[in-house]
Amino acid sequence: MPKPTMPKYRTTNWSEYNAALKRRGSLEVWFDPGMDWLAAPIGRRGRPMRFSDSAIRVCLTLKIVFGLPLRQVTGLVASLLKL
Repeated sequence: MPKPTMPKYRTTNWSEYNAALKRRGSLEVWFDPGMDWLAAPIGRRGRPMRFSDSAIRVCLTLKIVFGLPLRQVTGLVASLLKL
């Protein structure tokens, strides 16, 4: 029994198709320039915190949105901050 052939789709509007592909690959991340990435000193004994709660929240949000492991999220955030 032969396999059924799949229908071939023809793109008729290449400009819209190209724009849709570009939009699909775009990544817009807005960082607040006033956001404190480093934690403020708390004045207690012990090891000081390195990052603020809002910075940790941003990383965890990106982790959930993109489904990445935590180490890949830290690499993603580091590369975004270099832009």
